[in-house]
Amino acid sequence: MRKLFLSLFCLLAISAIAGATLRLPAILSNHAVLQQSAEVKLWGWAQNTTPVRISCSWNATDTVIVNPSKDWTWITTVKTPKAGGPYTITFISGNEKVVIEDILIGEVWLCSGQSNMEFNFSWGVNDAGDAVSKSTNNELRFFEIPRLYDNFPQTDCPGKWKISSPETVEKMSVVGYFFGKKINTMIKAPVGLIASYWGGTCVQSWMPAGCFTHDAELQRAAYNLKPVSWAPVEPSIIYNSMIYPVTNYRIAGSIWYQGEGNTEQPQEYGKLFAGLIKGWREKFQQEFPFYYVQIAPWSGYGGLSGTLLREQQETALTIPKTGMVVVGDLVDDLTNIHPKIKQEVANRLANMVLKEQYGFNSLQPYFPHFAQLNIQKNKAIITVTSIGKLNCKDKSIKSFEIAGNDKVFYPAVAVIEKNNTITLTSKQVKMPVAVRYCFTNDGVPNLFDVNGLPLIPFRTDKW
Repeated sequence: MRKLFLSLFCLLAISAIAGATLRLPAILSNHAVLQQSAEVKLWGWAQNTTPVRISCSWNATDTVIVNPSKDWTWITTVKTPKAGGPYTITFISGNEKVVIEDILIGEVWLCSGQSNMEFNFSWGVNDAGDAVSKSTNNELRFFEIPRLYDNFPQTDCPGKWKISSPETVEKMSVVGYFFGKKINTMIKAPVGLIASYWGGTCVQSWMPAGCFTHDAELQRAAYNLKPVSWAPVEPSIIYNSMIYPVTNYRIAGSIWYQGEGNTEQPQEYGKLFAGLIKGWREKFQQEFPFYYVQIAPWSGYGGLSGTLLREQQETALTIPKTGMVVVGDLVDDLTNIHPKIKQEVANRLANMVLKEQYGFNSLQPYFPHFAQLNIQKNKAIITVTSIGKLNCKDKSIKSFEIAGNDKVFYPAVAVIEKNNTITLTSKQVKMPVAVRYCFTNDGVPNLFDVNGLPLIPFRTDKW
């Protein structure tokens, strides 16, 4: 009798497990933020003999019905309203029912990259103040994806949506947190952040495999990296587990802080980075805006690898709907590859996004940049594009160099003229032909526009 009872119990348990076929990916769960005023995808798994019925509480009278495929996967779209909530979404398949609750509608941003994006409050932040203790905010939420890797694209990833609070934000990206907080404060709508980052990683590992398929140059660059102990360097291996599982999720855009992991071969980065942006947009099926941080000065790079990579990063600005922020002045220690000034990095990203995506036209987030070089005998005259007249925060302007036809650069004496041009001279250069500014690994800019934004590093030569 006892054996019969155990057998029946096991059969019931197996039947219960086998019957629980309706499930959702981790990112479609309680406390999620969905993109407002958009067609967003909902997807999951269920028996293909029974349709899945979906009801969203913001439009409870409209039930969406979707039939799972033979592999038991299903996907559909629903229209979201303007920002608001909380709402619930109910999924029913036969006798099974899954309800996700406390859903907000707002703006969703993907925050990705390596350690300077991963940098969290517990690492020590110089400009955070009492942000953690004041971080309780029901309208700011984040979904953190743990460090994962796989040779094949994964359909799901672990994680859960967390509501901003002193208990949850300490391990969250500082740049991501302050970025989301400012967007939330300014647009007065919920903000959801998808946090996907891994310190020390190369750009190749974040790129979809398709990026390399039809491009011989990218194929060569795909494997042009030495193994390291802290992260895999195989192409696509991190993308497969930390980006691909959320590519169905509708986002407003992405912010990115990475590049240090590619300084061994900086000349390849521009094309790789462009491949990542285009590859992500293709997989998300969205030409979403992509904003990124130019890597900070650091004295530990070899040769000119750091500054050459920064130059390569700038080339991505030719891609539509991209923006770059410069942080060369936000460095507290040139021997530390992880600057501890982070809130201002987030502010610069947020200001650019607020102006370009949310219509805050009074903001001036654009950095002064080189426009033209004129040579007058022994003088090199630089014209810049800037908001107002440039000013120097030190007693003298630093980091300018000029060279003649011998291609040898010497420090230059720089003077800002009344018309906002910059005159450069050097006793060692009688006939200058080329100019560089902050074109060293640890060059810190000290020229700023009226908004306090630094002149972007540049060079006029291609030597």
